[in-house]
Amino acid sequence: MWGALNNGAMQVLNAVFGIVLARKLGQADYGLIGMLTIFTLIANSLQDSGFVTALTNKRDATHHDYNAVFWFNISVSLVLYILFFFCAPFIAYFFHEPILTDLSRYYFISFFIASFSIVPRAILFRQIKQKELAIMAIVSLLVSGAVGIVMAYNGMAYWGLATQTITFNLMVSILSWMLSHFRPSWQFSMKPIKEMFPFSCKMLITSIINQVNNNIFSLVLGKLYTKVEVGTYSQANKWNTMGANTITGMVQGVAQPTFVEVGDDLERLRRAFSKMLRFTSFISFPLMFGLSLVAPEFIVTLIKEKWLPSAHLMQILCIGGAFLPIATLYYNLIISRGKSDVYMWNVIAQGCAILGTILMISTLGNNLDFSLFTFHFSFHNIDLMVIAYVAIIILWTGIWHRFLHQEIRYPFLSALKDILPFLLIAAATMVITYFATCWIENKPLLLLCRILLAALLYLGSLWLFGAKILRECIGFLFNAKSRNHE
Repeated sequence: MWGALNNGAMQVLNAVFGIVLARKLGQADYGLIGMLTIFTLIANSLQDSGFVTALTNKRDATHHDYNAVFWFNISVSLVLYILFFFCAPFIAYFFHEPILTDLSRYYFISFFIASFSIVPRAILFRQIKQKELAIMAIVSLLVSGAVGIVMAYNGMAYWGLATQTITFNLMVSILSWMLSHFRPSWQFSMKPIKEMFPFSCKMLITSIINQVNNNIFSLVLGKLYTKVEVGTYSQANKWNTMGANTITGMVQGVAQPTFVEVGDDLERLRRAFSKMLRFTSFISFPLMFGLSLVAPEFIVTLIKEKWLPSAHLMQILCIGGAFLPIATLYYNLIISRGKSDVYMWNVIAQGCAILGTILMISTLGNNLDFSLFTFHFSFHNIDLMVIAYVAIIILWTGIWHRFLHQEIRYPFLSALKDILPFLLIAAATMVITYFATCWIENKPLLLLCRILLAALLYLGSLWLFGAKILRECIGFLFNAKSRNHE
């Protein structure tokens, strides 16, 4: 419940601040920050170096281990910032945006500040301290969001967005130290680093490839198109990411520690995985399909018509976003079994497939026209890239299952039985909702009606079909209320 509160509150606050800022700022402002995002995320992966996951998987981790990782992270982050500081002019030259030299040097301070919170957050995560993590994240987001809004409304535009990120990481670092009670010592040893390196280096490579996979469009669009188009895509992807991260955070916050704790009891692992898979599907498909359904009216109502071009990209991305939490659940179990090499090579293969497909599509013209029977289709180049990306994400779920089956012998048909009912009911709900409300012209009213009708149809259908996971969730909530009342 604390995991849900944490991620739910984070996404709501992100949405509120995002709406306020998007109404004030333009596509170009978001485009400049979007061009730099991939560099910051890769730097975050390098400073982490996979040691946080290694610490979580290590059953007898001591202060000696945490201390070694802490000083290693700080050292790597400092070296990276110095490197990126001197590379800033080359980044600006690559994107043909001179302002990026000063902006990147300022924005990249954020990942150095973030390095101070890595080990304290790893301690809280390992101990499943979801309450403390929720408090830390919500307070940090409130403070940083307020700073970003004040700067934006005082004409500082993209500088406000950069400062918002820096402030968030600063607050997270301060609060994580307070809540984890971690205090480093000056005695540094490389021995724990060497012991964890075979596992952590694979996690590092995987993390970098993941960041490239998730942000490849900002890099490609920034090079081939304008900052306005990068901003349009970034806005669409932001809302898709918020929705997917709400579910992914709920899953990831408990999945890996739980799988590690269960250990080698395969029957118990299969039961735990099956229940988590059903719960993830129960939440993910209606939320993400619903977000896809309401994208146009959502954009127009909340952040003005100037962002409407991002709505159709958001609709496509949200279809793929529904499968991301499921993939997260799969690879968390694989990692908990110590198979970081399987995780690494699978992500690398996926990244190569995505990058190769996008580069191939980028060689085509700006528009692709073709006919099928009596239907004529016309796609913009960027649309095709996004569609291909989503298709690969969905199809790759089957590949994740193949490796999971090797670990716990969980049949593919069993996984389909856990996933398909929620996928089909959610899809049918959105189709019915669309046609039942398409006559409504007022955008705010249309948004409200679609949300309410879709929620009623989905939950009503599950109750009618006797979905066990729905009844378990309702029973758990009532029991929790009873315990709190007592």
